[in-house]
Amino acid sequence: MAAENGSTGNKNGRSKIALITGITGQDGSYLTELLISKNYQVHGLIRRSSSFNTQRINHIYIDPHNTCRAKMKLHYADLSDASSLRRWLDIILPDEIYNLAAQSHVAVSFEIPDYTADVVATGALRLLEALRSHISATGRSHVKYYQAGSSEMFGSTPPPQSETTPFHPRSPYAVSKCSAHWYTVNYREAYGIFACNGILFNHESPRRGENFVTRKITRAVGRIKIGLQSKVFLGNLQASRDWGFAGDYVEAMWMMLQQEKPDDYVVATEDSHTVEEFLEVAFGYVGLNWKEHVEIDKRYFRPTEVDNLKGDASKAKKVLGWKPKVGFEQLVKMMVDEDVELAKREKVLVDAGYIDAQQQP
Repeated sequence: MAAENGSTGNKNGRSKIALITGITGQDGSYLTELLISKNYQVHGLIRRSSSFNTQRINHIYIDPHNTCRAKMKLHYADLSDASSLRRWLDIILPDEIYNLAAQSHVAVSFEIPDYTADVVATGALRLLEALRSHISATGRSHVKYYQAGSSEMFGSTPPPQSETTPFHPRSPYAVSKCSAHWYTVNYREAYGIFACNGILFNHESPRRGENFVTRKITRAVGRIKIGLQSKVFLGNLQASRDWGFAGDYVEAMWMMLQQEKPDDYVVATEDSHTVEEFLEVAFGYVGLNWKEHVEIDKRYFRPTEVDNLKGDASKAKKVLGWKPKVGFEQLVKMMVDEDVELAKREKVLVDAGYIDAQQQP
């Protein structure tokens, strides 16, 4: 069973140290909150950019000069740069590594397949090899590694999908995630590294990127309700997904690394809904009819569609003691509530003439 959810330390009595790639993403922010609540020191690797992309973790950030209170530190690195990965492993000396970084948008992966493969697949290989080399040089064999998998790896394989279900990926993103999955298995079997794959089904939150269909919908609901737009353009409304809350799913990530033996786990709600059902709940929650505001645009259809993803998380329930806390309707309403409030703040800026509302019809 999983370790207890209290504060954690290593054998030396000091706080555990976690290294997170993709810390500025949805999952990275929730995982950072969880680990800090368990008294971890958290280090995040971020890519250099001309614009800041730390909105999701700004509320956690404390200036590192405040050494007594700063539980999270950020460092520049990239999964395309093996030397930076090895350097930070040697400097940070993490007890746990969570590889969450990716080009994670399925539709975009068709547009930039080379980059997607380099970051998602070969990036995981670079990090695993950096870890193998680090362990070999330092003898720190206790370091544990988590690889973020995806239900997209199952692709066209009929549901329900479990750890033993064959993969049939239908996008460059999904193919790359399959590669990362098997790299992780290989390094576990070949070198004895404590490495786990978490095959997470779709997980959403108010922190989800706005170009993902769930957040695109709830953002539109908020803006339409407040009068900032009237339409939202979508693709396949019959695609069915197993949607859960990201805040629940990061707890499963942590639980995997608290076990005595490394293994792979499906994390899912075991309940699936179509995009159309998501629309009905989201628009209906604020008293709107989605059919009056949704238009279909063929550009949002994938070259190869994934029709139905529905997970079988019985292993995670039995071995980890994990189960989701937030249900489908609760998740949708949580996201709509946040985006209605965001739209209200946006309208203040529109009314004051600071921004133009006519970005969408």
